Amino acid sequence: MALAAGIALTLLSFGPASAQTVRQVPASREDIQYSFAPLVRKVGPAVVNIYARAEVTERRISPLFDDPFFRRFFGDVFPGETRKRTAQSLGSGVIMREDGLVVTNAHVIKGADEITVVLADRREFDAKILIQDERTDLAVLRIETDGENLPYLQIRDSDELEVGDIVLAIGNPFGVGQTVTSGIISALARTALGITDYSFFIQTDAAINPGNSGGALISMDGRLVGVNTAIFSNQKGSGAGSVGIGFAVPSNMVRTILEGVDKGVIIRPWLGVSGQTMTTELAEQFGLPRPVGVAVTDVYPDGPAANAGIRVGDIVLKVSGREIVDEQALRYRVATRPLESIAEIEILRRGEIETVSVPMRPPLAQPAPDLRDLNGQHPLAGARVANLSPAFALENDLDDMARGVVVLKVARQSPAARIGLRPGDIVLEVNGEKIDLVATLERAMLSSQNAWRISIRREGQVLTTEIKS
Repeated sequence: MALAAGIALTLLSFGPASAQTVRQVPASREDIQYSFAPLVRKVGPAVVNIYARAEVTERRISPLFDDPFFRRFFGDVFPGETRKRTAQSLGSGVIMREDGLVVTNAHVIKGADEITVVLADRREFDAKILIQDERTDLAVLRIETDGENLPYLQIRDSDELEVGDIVLAIGNPFGVGQTVTSGIISALARTALGITDYSFFIQTDAAINPGNSGGALISMDGRLVGVNTAIFSNQKGSGAGSVGIGFAVPSNMVRTILEGVDKGVIIRPWLGVSGQTMTTELAEQFGLPRPVGVAVTDVYPDGPAANAGIRVGDIVLKVSGREIVDEQALRYRVATRPLESIAEIEILRRGEIETVSVPMRPPLAQPAPDLRDLNGQHPLAGARVANLSPAFALENDLDDMARGVVVLKVARQSPAARIGLRPGDIVLEVNGEKIDLVATLERAMLSSQNAWRISIRREGQVLTTEIKS
């Protein structure tokens, strides 16, 4: 901040009753100069622009056939004329290793056929996708530099941040070129935003606009504390701009994704519990002074939490010393722990606070999926089904706490489609027999030739139907 010469500089001393205001006239030019330029010179070369291109096939049909009312009854039965066009998206990225490893947002490169990374010195490189993780909205790219070492950013522990810390946001808003904005951390641990599955964001008032996605959020020591991801705007569409509320994925989640590059796959620790965020009413019932924590409502058999002794009814208060305010925060704290480490989880049980040591393990991969297409003279013919395990569920964006047999696909005009079966349905029972495995389901469907009583779970509800042959 620059002050005109001769204006008194006011310094406030915050302390006990002796606090007083001290006014002092700047004695030199250096006293009134303040600049982020040295920091920007240091970190700017490690922030890149990303151009993603995809070839999209469009169908041109009569406006009548494109009418929603018409399509409701006739669907896509009229082929029409097709044409191809190139769709382009613009974003930013951060070089994380000198050999050309770049982190950006997954939504920046989603569906891209070609990706170009443009360095701060305007050199262009083709990029290859190594990891694209929509659950965190992060992606990792590789550019080949023929052995040249590139400038890169080091990661700072995002848990060290405090509200009020000064940060810089660097990216390419609106395609005008690299731009730097400054601001402060206005909130931490923002959850329930619906942006990713691991909703736990840094909020900043540093201006973030379209094109900044994937850019760097930098602390004053020149290290990465977050990857800019989203903004809150009172406008819609491409014209939406910053209103001082931007969100960034914390650097600790970025570190987890980078570890996945070394292993060839992203494997996050899995706790094996689901729960309910504590409300004011629940807090009163459990005798808590304020509504924090997660009440455990389900524990996966033989999962890490179950083996460590966590039970339904326990309230998770902290993970490794970090307070848990809701279920999203619990998922984040577990996901960013190192695999095979021990997490000290503080719980409230029957009015007493206890600490449970839980090993951070990968999600269970048993039973094996055993994918099968059901055939035969029965109502579920035409359905593709699989055994559910936590690992399989997470890979397919399903509920990792669900057990049993899940429907993955339903063939059009098949018996399964005619009874209204949908992908994501979980088959619970057939004629009173509990369905735990695909083999059990297939046997149950073939054993009956006259009638079937089938129960499924759909979006938390149990639906039962009776079908006669």
